[in-house]
Amino acid sequence: MASSSSSSSSSGNGYDYSFKILLIGDSGVGKSSILNSFISNHVEEPAPTIGVDFKIKVLTVGKKLKLTIWDTAGQERFRTLTTSYYRGAHGIILVYDVTRRETFTNLAEIWAKEIELYSTNKDCIKMLVGNKVDKENERKVTREEGAAFAQQSGCLFLECSAKTQENVEKCFEELALKILEVSNPQDEGPSAAARNMLKQKQENNGGACCS
Repeated sequence: MASSSSSSSSSGNGYDYSFKILLIGDSGVGKSSILNSFISNHVEEPAPTIGVDFKIKVLTVGKKLKLTIWDTAGQERFRTLTTSYYRGAHGIILVYDVTRRETFTNLAEIWAKEIELYSTNKDCIKMLVGNKVDKENERKVTREEGAAFAQQSGCLFLECSAKTQENVEKCFEELALKILEVSNPQDEGPSAAARNMLKQKQENNGGACCS
């Protein structure tokens, strides 16, 4: 089983912790658009992902966090290729399109089952993200339905728009902060004081929010 610990480097590399994050969900829900919006503030519609792509960003939320974000293809023909990327992920973002109900129902029927099968980190934090809220007139999945599924599944929850960039950065910030709370740094990582602070935060929050 892969370690649930984050790698850390308080000197030389310019970040305190390194986290692996995975974006999953049906094809066309906007995973690549969300990632591009977060990384470069670029809102044009990207080409469909072929297999797997990744991008890196250093996010400062008190600590400097290096996020390696893996963007997976949603098509079934790439499924066997992408399953290996679940291993060791600290966070998984499940994306659906609020204007396409089937992308929401597939979360339970396909994607939650994939996490159960392939995720190796018992402290992995999951976040449910409903994309394309800029198309409010075409909405087929209510915010209440999304929030209810997230609560049932032990996920954080936000709605966003990659097109307008609404809540995009917030998705990654909230996920990273929660991962930071439940991470268990190695001794060679941050100072004892920092480790104790993180341990206290985890205890105060009752441990991980999901399994």
